[in-house]
Amino acid sequence: MGTSTILETLLATPNSELIVAEYHRKIQEERSRLSDFMNLIHENMKAEFINGEIVMHSPVMGRHWDASSNIAGFLIPHVRQFNLGKVGIEKVMIDCSRNKYEPDIVFFKKDKADTFHKEQLLFPPPDFIAEILSDSTRQNDYHVKFQDYAAHGVTEYWIVDPEIQIIEQFLLEGDRYELKHRFKHDDCIESVVIEGFRLDMSRIWG
Repeated sequence: MGTSTILETLLATPNSELIVAEYHRKIQEERSRLSDFMNLIHENMKAEFINGEIVMHSPVMGRHWDASSNIAGFLIPHVRQFNLGKVGIEKVMIDCSRNKYEPDIVFFKKDKADTFHKEQLLFPPPDFIAEILSDSTRQNDYHVKFQDYAAHGVTEYWIVDPEIQIIEQFLLEGDRYELKHRFKHDDCIESVVIEGFRLDMSRIWG
């Protein structure tokens, strides 16, 4: 549901002011939990803050690790060779207003990456994200993250399913994602955001 639709629905509701007051109370409580989360996290811990809840991540399966490592293994040299920006893996925390995520793979274009400093902990929404599906992350990857990444202007979003060996490539159209293509095992996937980056799908799965 778009922002304008939500506002229209709220304005048409007689008790909208009471709803807004309760919303602000809940948001203040959430900000307190967010402060606790920011004090809790450290570099050896993988966790996210999603809609007011702290989400801890367990160790990944081998197929998840392989897919993430192989994509990043081809992506990082390409980005460095052509000085396109920066690639982050697993532990780059991005700031999406309410929520704080640590996507599997992120890419920032050079103009954005050049503003980063060495002591930075939170980073702006990137230009590209790849999430590797697992049973515990599937719901968020296809729903809350899907909506939030689009709302915060992440231009290209890959959802990688290592179990059935496909990648769904979503591109931002206005304020929502549209599926550009579903790539299978023997296809060649090409990024729209990362200039010149093409990858044979078979090399991802080993």
